[in-house]
Amino acid sequence: MDRKRVDGWIAAYERAWRTPGTDPLVTLFTADATYRQGPYWTPVVGLPAIARMWEEQRKGPDEVFQLASEIVAVEGDTAVARLEVRYGDPVDQEYRDLWIMRFAEDGRCRSFEEWPFWPGQQPANPPDRP
Repeated sequence: MDRKRVDGWIAAYERAWRTPGTDPLVTLFTADATYRQGPYWTPVVGLPAIARMWEEQRKGPDEVFQLASEIVAVEGDTAVARLEVRYGDPVDQEYRDLWIMRFAEDGRCRSFEEWPFWPGQQPANPPDRP
């Protein structure tokens, strides 16, 4: 993988999120892909399960949001990106996210892990805690 291909994959992910149904997922993920929605979450395994999760998580393809991304690193088949997502107009929900993606040779993702953070979220042990 290289930065251009990862950037294209992220753009395709956003287009798929904005598209009715889950048909585009076959171009994004391998049949046996894993998708972890948080570092300690149990991974969703396989394209059918990812499609079900996808439909349960989004409000629909007409959901209003802005997505900005920055590729942090690409090494071999692994990439890390920082994203900021702002939902609504006016914005009523936002979060920052890190995506860790491992790709198959054909450019589809075989392992996806996100680390979402939102305003007001505290770390497990804040440094200012007595």
